[in-house]
Amino acid sequence: MTTTGEDHATARGGPGWWTRWRSAVLDTGLAAGSAAECGAEGVRFAHDAGIPAAVGVVFGVLAGSALIVRRKWPIAVVLVSIAITPAQMGYLMGIVGLYTLAASELPRRIIGSLAGMSFLGMLIVMFVRVRQDMQRGTWELGDWFVPFASITTAVGMTAPPVLLGLYVGARRRLMESLRERADSLERELQLLAERAEERAEWARGEERTRIAREMHDVVAHRVSLMVVHAAALQAVARKDPEKAVKNAALVGDMGRQALTELREMLGVLRSGDGRDARERAAVPLVAVGVAAAAAAAASRAVDDEGAGDGPCLSDVDELLGQSAAAGMAVDLSVEGESRVYAAEIEQTAYRVVQEALTNVHKHAAGAKTHVRLAHRVSEIAMQVENEPPPELASASAARLPSGGNGLVGMRERVLALGGVFVSGPTDAGGFRVSAVIPAA
Repeated sequence: MTTTGEDHATARGGPGWWTRWRSAVLDTGLAAGSAAECGAEGVRFAHDAGIPAAVGVVFGVLAGSALIVRRKWPIAVVLVSIAITPAQMGYLMGIVGLYTLAASELPRRIIGSLAGMSFLGMLIVMFVRVRQDMQRGTWELGDWFVPFASITTAVGMTAPPVLLGLYVGARRRLMESLRERADSLERELQLLAERAEERAEWARGEERTRIAREMHDVVAHRVSLMVVHAAALQAVARKDPEKAVKNAALVGDMGRQALTELREMLGVLRSGDGRDARERAAVPLVAVGVAAAAAAAASRAVDDEGAGDGPCLSDVDELLGQSAAAGMAVDLSVEGESRVYAAEIEQTAYRVVQEALTNVHKHAAGAKTHVRLAHRVSEIAMQVENEPPPELASASAARLPSGGNGLVGMRERVLALGGVFVSGPTDAGGFRVSAVIPAA
């Protein structure tokens, strides 16, 4: 970050009320010059007033030294200059004081009032002085010269410093405003960068979760059936060779289907990774969050384009056939008129049924299972319920590992579409999985 605003002011702090050492040196030099001027003019003032010259010099030095506080108390400096104007001293202090007053943050009415007082005092003093000089015969000019010289001198001693001070003050305020805007913009950019990084991290987490869920749904069911058929193949290999050959063929088919689905998914992931790398190289760091969001949207778009080739409700019969071939007693009942839904809805419904059947293979092998589909006006409901497994089948069932992610993945899919998901054991000792998904 650049050093601006308060950080910049703190870095260049000076003594006392000065913000910089340079300002302190300048004010000290001006005060010394003003004190010297007023001290020199104090000699003539003492002669005219009939007092000792030393007193006039001391008075002038003290009055001129007031210029050192011009930045802290500009009003006091202007008032002192107005007060010593009748003594015909303090011209430098008057000019610098009016400039400082006009450049300050004081209200315009105060600046105008003090400037008017200074103008009026200078006008009166110059009028009297020029008139006295003309009466003494110092200047031999017409009567017009007295007001002309008075007005010209008063304007020249008042207007330029006031106008210059107003200009410098306005420019200073403009620069401070621009500096504050730059600081605010810098803070906003930093905040946006932090938020973009948080959004990118969130998007990466969501993408990892989605990939894990897809991998689980694609692989778990196929591999579970393969393990079940392999166990059956081992049991009947010697007793029924024909059935063993049939089971071996089923294992091969399921293995090929699982490999095909894995290749398709890995192909999408590889293409997505290449696209993300190109996008990260093409956009600046501040736009990481936008690029991540665009990449996620593009990934979803790829999924949507290929949704027509994914599983749908019409494939449920084949899914049940595979489970039946693995030895599961399963039946299907459909309520309502079957119709076509959005691809994402049909895929989610299919995956719920698929994962529920996979869980039956894992945890209740040999149990009779009932699959129900209900096509309603504004939603589709599905339920997979299995009865308690036979003790003999449970004892001889193939041991299938479980990561505990199946129910979590089903719940995430259904809730993402605004549906309702419920799962749990039944009173009869079985297990039920129910889901309702809006049709829109």
